Amino acid sequence: MENYDTILTEQINHIARITLNRVQVHNAFNPTMIEELTSVFKQLGNDLSIRAIILTGAGKSFSAGADLNYMKSTKDYSLEENQEDAFRLEQLFYTIYTTPKPVIARINGAAFGGGVGLICASDIAISVETAKMAFSEVNLGIMPAVISPYVIPKIGMANTTRYFLTGEIFNAIKAKTMGLIHETTKDHSELDKKIQEIINHIFSSSPLAMTAIKQLLVKNRDSDFQTVRKYCIEKIAEIRTSDEGKEGLNAFLEKRSPKWKIENW
Repeated sequence: MENYDTILTEQINHIARITLNRVQVHNAFNPTMIEELTSVFKQLGNDLSIRAIILTGAGKSFSAGADLNYMKSTKDYSLEENQEDAFRLEQLFYTIYTTPKPVIARINGAAFGGGVGLICASDIAISVETAKMAFSEVNLGIMPAVISPYVIPKIGMANTTRYFLTGEIFNAIKAKTMGLIHETTKDHSELDKKIQEIINHIFSSSPLAMTAIKQLLVKNRDSDFQTVRKYCIEKIAEIRTSDEGKEGLNAFLEKRSPKWKIENW
């Protein structure tokens, strides 16, 4: 995989791991990180050898959101320049959300602002229970605008209203009750064990079906009800007649593992 300035990437047994690597600023993102993350997610999404993507942070933090020095520079941008900058940031979240691979957020520490947005754009989120989180934008006189389409479906309007308006800090255990986090662990060792369990399930799943399911989820959010109904009919018929669809049914009836299954990670 390529070398990047702000992130680390590695591939192990069909799993890609992306590590935010600006430890000195708690993995806050700047324009370079935004560009690199968008690029690598697009690349991995098209890589047929990749079955899942893990997103995590180096050091003690997951991500502090936008770098304050970067945010400070935007006050001198014109309205048009600020819109272009916001578009690039929103494209990052949308790229993660629509990546045709399962994305697992491995939350190793604190996540604030846009860092929580990265979690919400991911498919599965596992965190150490001590991790602190907040939508801290309101305390800086700005708003969590571009992450809101990903946050609201995760935690609901009631939780969004409270935590967007107050900017108060909550831990991963509270985040789990809101639906932001799927599971919490006591330490990083347990965190990796839990993620390994999830990867093992992914390895038994059909790659084609997982991609189709991610497309289905996006379609359900972005389209009206009648359009979704028609889409679902077309897609289930399409996947039933695919090679993987036929293989999955035959494997079940013949009491054997399907050909796509990979041995545990």
